[in-house]
Amino acid sequence: MENLKGYIKIARPDHWIKQLFILPGMVFAVVAAKVQLGASHIWPMVLTFFATCCIASANYVINEWLDAKYDRFHPTKKNRPVVGGGLKFGWVMAEYAVLAALGFVLALLVNFPVFLMCLWLFIMGILYNVRPFRTKDVPYLDVISESLNNAIRLMIGWFCITASFLPPVSIVLGYWLGGAFLMAMKRFSEYRMIADKETAGLYRKSFRYYDDRKLLIFAFFCAMLSVFFCGIFMLKYRIELLIAIPLICGLFCYYTSISYKEDSSAQKPEKLYREKGLMAYIFLLIGVVIVLCLVDIPALQWFLSTIPIGL
Repeated sequence: MENLKGYIKIARPDHWIKQLFILPGMVFAVVAAKVQLGASHIWPMVLTFFATCCIASANYVINEWLDAKYDRFHPTKKNRPVVGGGLKFGWVMAEYAVLAALGFVLALLVNFPVFLMCLWLFIMGILYNVRPFRTKDVPYLDVISESLNNAIRLMIGWFCITASFLPPVSIVLGYWLGGAFLMAMKRFSEYRMIADKETAGLYRKSFRYYDDRKLLIFAFFCAMLSVFFCGIFMLKYRIELLIAIPLICGLFCYYTSISYKEDSSAQKPEKLYREKGLMAYIFLLIGVVIVLCLVDIPALQWFLSTIPIGL
C-alpha cells in the first residue's frame, strides 16, 4: 500500500491545478478569434484539461525517477518516494507509458491540433529530463525550456476553442516569458533556501553558474519582455486591456516579494493558493480584465490616431 501511494505521488495529482494555465488560452481565443462560447465547448474543455493533466503527470513521473540521485541534496525533495528507493523501474515506466497514452487519447477526442500540442508538451518533458538533452542542467536554458510549457498550455487552451486560427505570436511570447519569470523566481527562491552554492550545485548543475544577482536580473528581463509582448497583443486586439498593464506590473512585483520568503511558495506553484494576498490580487486583476473585455472605451482610440499640426 505504501508503494502504491508512492506511485500515485510521483504523478503529482496535487500539481494538476497548474494545468489551469490553459484557461487564458481559451479566453484569448474568445477575444482575438471572436469565438462565441456555447454548450458545445464544455465537453472539449473538460477533455482538454484532463489530457493536459495526464501528459504533465507523465512528465512528472520521468522527472522524479531521473532526478532521484540529485534530489537527495535538496532540503525537502530528499523525501520523495523514488529517493527512498521503494519504487521499481518497470512499474515506473509502465505508469509513464499509461499516463502518456491516456493523455494522447483524450487529446485526439478533442481535435488534432490539441493532440499535437500535447505531444509537444510530452517531448519537452523528454528534452528537459533525459540525457543527452537534459536542458535542466544548462543555465538559462533550464528556465527557458521549462517555461515553454506555459506557452504550450496556452496553445492547448486556444486550440480547444478554435482549430481554425493560429494564436497571435505576441500573446504566445508574452505568456512564455511570463512563465520564464515565474521559473527564474522559483530558481531564485530555491537557491536562497539551500544557502550553499556547493550543495545547490549537487542538486542542480545550473546552480553552479547561478547566484542571487544573475537569477534576479534574468527574471526582471523576462518580466519586462512579457509585458512588452502582452502590450502588443492588447493594442492589436483589445486596446481597453492596456488599462490593466499597471496591475500586471504590480503582479510581477508582488510575486518577487513572495520569492524572498523562507520556504517560499514560489518554489511550489501548486501551493500558491495559500498566499491569500496574492490570490486576492489575482482575482482583482481577473475582474478588471473581464470588465475591460466587455466595456468599450472609444476615447482610448486617441492613442492610435494621428493629429495634424497646423502651421
